[in-house]
Amino acid sequence: MSEQAETRVERKERTRRALLDGTLTLAAERGFAALSLREIARSAGIVPTAFYRHFASLEDLGATLVDEGVKALRLALRQLRRRPDAHLSETVRFVFDQVGDKRELFGFLTRERRGGSAALRQAIALEMQLIVRELVVDFSRISALDSWSPEDLELAADLIVSTVADGIADYVAAAPRDQQPTVDRTVYQVRLIALGMGAWKP
Repeated sequence: MSEQAETRVERKERTRRALLDGTLTLAAERGFAALSLREIARSAGIVPTAFYRHFASLEDLGATLVDEGVKALRLALRQLRRRPDAHLSETVRFVFDQVGDKRELFGFLTRERRGGSAALRQAIALEMQLIVRELVVDFSRISALDSWSPEDLELAADLIVSTVADGIADYVAAAPRDQQPTVDRTVYQVRLIALGMGAWKP
């Protein structure tokens, strides 16, 4: 690849990144559903028609943000769960480490999880459901839970994922001094759920 071609590729990637970052900034003010293609393009310094060189639609751009957040987190969790020494508390703290590096993105995702864009809500819900299903698989390998039905396993997994998701929402909205207490509280909540699972009789 020539130096000129490399420069063109790099320029395209910078513009694509500017569109994503501009969307996060604009959506923080009014929500994704209220944004227009024109103003997102303007935030990146391009004309509206040039938007389609980077994304097929606004929904495609939104799906990319979901991929960068929830999907990337799901895949990172999959790698962590392959470690035999990974504990539940450590996993929860790992999640917050990932969120801390992308607070603006996860702030956007937590708002859009209950926000006005149906397409984004569905995309986020799908990725979260995949996390639940993978956690169910983990639970099914625990001998102490052999008597649990698939429905009970899914209920417990969904409770843990929802608790962590609520903790993330609090974390990204918290002042710096309140961030670590939010992480600790979420870890304790998940540990309490795990203890309750040990006493639950299906």
